[in-house]
Amino acid sequence: MKYTLNSKSLADIKADCLVVSVPEKGDWPASTAAADAALNGMIKDLQKNGDISGKAGSSLLLPLSGQPWARLLLVGSGSESPQTPAGYRKVVNAALGRLQDGPTKHAVIALADNDVKDQDEAWKIALISRVAEEQQYRFTGFKSTKAPKPALARITLAASASSKSLKAALATGEAIGHGMSLTRDLGNTPPNVCHPTFLAEQAKSLSKEFDVIKTEVLDEKQMKKLGMNSLLSVSAGSDQPAKLIVMEYRGGKAKEKPHVLVGKGITFDTGGISLKPGEGMDEMKYDMCGAASVFGTMRALAEIKPAMNVIGIVAAAENMPSGGATRPGDIVTSMSGQTIEILNTDAEGRLVLCDALTYAGKYDPETVLDIATLTGAIIIALGKEATGVFSNDDGVAERIAKSGNRACDRTWRLPIWDEYQAQLDSNFADMQNIGGRPAGSITAACFLSRFTKDYRWAHLDIAGTAWVSGKDKGATGRPVPLLVDYLLSHLQ
Repeated sequence: MKYTLNSKSLADIKADCLVVSVPEKGDWPASTAAADAALNGMIKDLQKNGDISGKAGSSLLLPLSGQPWARLLLVGSGSESPQTPAGYRKVVNAALGRLQDGPTKHAVIALADNDVKDQDEAWKIALISRVAEEQQYRFTGFKSTKAPKPALARITLAASASSKSLKAALATGEAIGHGMSLTRDLGNTPPNVCHPTFLAEQAKSLSKEFDVIKTEVLDEKQMKKLGMNSLLSVSAGSDQPAKLIVMEYRGGKAKEKPHVLVGKGITFDTGGISLKPGEGMDEMKYDMCGAASVFGTMRALAEIKPAMNVIGIVAAAENMPSGGATRPGDIVTSMSGQTIEILNTDAEGRLVLCDALTYAGKYDPETVLDIATLTGAIIIALGKEATGVFSNDDGVAERIAKSGNRACDRTWRLPIWDEYQAQLDSNFADMQNIGGRPAGSITAACFLSRFTKDYRWAHLDIAGTAWVSGKDKGATGRPVPLLVDYLLSHLQ
């Protein structure tokens, strides 16, 4: 997609389609009023006659003649004044979604002057370019007949100016969209292709494409030497060897402490010896979406080039049953020296993460965030809307919450009180890897907290937000927008 900013009068910008918003009530944005004036009151008549209600997300596409624009797309912006960030995203999503199926090649998007609570023009421009990338996304690499690409190839954003700051916002939104597309590609790739070695190859390719990223891959022999027996217990039943993938972005000062992202990369999860039911097991290719979000975030950073240091760590393994697989009842010693009684081999994500989190400590990090499709229990608690957040630091948790709201990629914090830790007590080891059915997401986070005592840390459980099921099945690209906003917020 080609993007440009234009601060000229709308009547001076030629395009296949002009997009403006219409609220249910109250004053119109200046862009809508300007379009209505150029059209001799047509928009006002359409609203008066009930052709456009202004209901949030509703739309009306009309052909025009004798105008700079061949078409007019009116999008309802609802009754909120000002709009919430989530409400504004709904409007932008509806507008760009409507354009994907039509003949429009060049659209003028005049939505950046909508009034959005606590957000400026730069934020709106960044969101528009990001959503445009989301709407353009298609995963067709494994289809013998390729679907036609959307006609839309150029977007002009009507803006108050073509300033350096607004251009930077536009580029940031586009970069986040690119990162989300990479995350979705990795999540959607079938597990016979996307295995730990494949992920390692993608990391190396990323460092070849962007010289600001340095990649290192640890094999099983190296991990064994480091004492990562917990991580290796997960890959023991698979023919695919585990990999610990480390991607370094060094944009800050040499001695500046890095932020570390740790992604769960279970490229397929059968449950191991604790075998999952067959129905819906195909979706366990998405059990590496935490890792995929780390890839996407690192790509976005490589395009944005912020002045900071970020380390992305991916613990990649495949969880399969075989004669060599880890059994329920086995005890392993983690890299931290703590011993773990494995009561359920389907609680494997925490087993790869705990060693990766210990490894993260070597970087003397400013903060550490792990991202994982960790528990089905989080879906029961929060549904598919919010990512669950657990943290040992109130400041980190608060920053994540603010970033989630700002990025329209929202979160909800849950507790990891000491009272829950007792559910992990083992008669035979330092801990067991499950805490029973009560508070399943919380006890999983409590398990991870035992390996993060030396730094400020948060755990993001994305099992409910990383992909959707059903007719529209596919990876969502979340929480890349949240992660990028969280990281960039440290520069403000």
